[in-house]
Amino acid sequence: MSDPRITSSIFTRGAVDLSALRPAAPSPTPAPAQSGPPAAVPGGSVGGGVTVIDVTEATFQSEVLERSLTTPVVVDFWAEWCEPCKQLSPVLERLAAEGGGAWVLAKVDVDANPRLAQMFRVQGIPMVYAVVGGQPVDAFSGVVPEAQLRQWIQAVLKAGGVAVAEPEDPRLDEADDALMTGDLDAAERAYRKILAETPADAAAEAGLAQVGLARRVAGADPQAALAAAAADPDDVGAQLLAADIEVLSGLAEQAYQRLVSVVRRTAGEDREKVRQHLVGLFTIAGPEDPAVASARRALASALF
Repeated sequence: MSDPRITSSIFTRGAVDLSALRPAAPSPTPAPAQSGPPAAVPGGSVGGGVTVIDVTEATFQSEVLERSLTTPVVVDFWAEWCEPCKQLSPVLERLAAEGGGAWVLAKVDVDANPRLAQMFRVQGIPMVYAVVGGQPVDAFSGVVPEAQLRQWIQAVLKAGGVAVAEPEDPRLDEADDALMTGDLDAAERAYRKILAETPADAAAEAGLAQVGLARRVAGADPQAALAAAAADPDDVGAQLLAADIEVLSGLAEQAYQRLVSVVRRTAGEDREKVRQHLVGLFTIAGPEDPAVASARRALASALF
């Protein structure tokens, strides 16, 4: 579930032991805790759902572990003296409010709750854990960009079985608008900016691949290009252009089959060139496309 830029290796070491927080008998439901910085809103709600709470060791069982059985909980370990915490916590609180109760932000003051910090092996703050089903499932430390934080929270919600609507990204809207109007340079800059801020963003990767496709077919005569490819099956350049035109014409599956066949007939640099081109076309459609999955299998068979 982790973003590759977020470190959560503590889980592979089995470092988090919450057994001491699980009483033999159910604990009484505590009153909302009042500790924490003014920025936190204990028991705050939007649309009727709790979004931000302050928790202590005494309330952790009910407010985090038990609550996480039905609602994902993000635990923010902070301290009043921690300057990076003052950057991250307000963003977490705002995103929790936007979530309207889909997930809960639980804030833990490490100075007031050193035993909790010790149990979670908190060595530096801010430190943020996701707790789902009574168990920590992921974590990161330090301040991360908001776009990356949003992706991480989306993954936490999915891990908790929450139906997630993909949020609109104004950065993508801007890039897509540039692509649709034919301003390929502006579109490329916008997509690359997104990827610099959020590496491996699938939508931005697909958009950037579309920019490349649009540039390759610019000025081409579709009918002439397809005729040239049919007349000379061994002309790699002609086959690549024909595949591009087929993708733009809504015949992506046909384009994939064309290039897989070329991979079977070629070797060396030509084969690698065709393979990379085909993978680029896969990027436009995305890995969830059934035609891509089928073509990937065919490509693997052609290569090996």
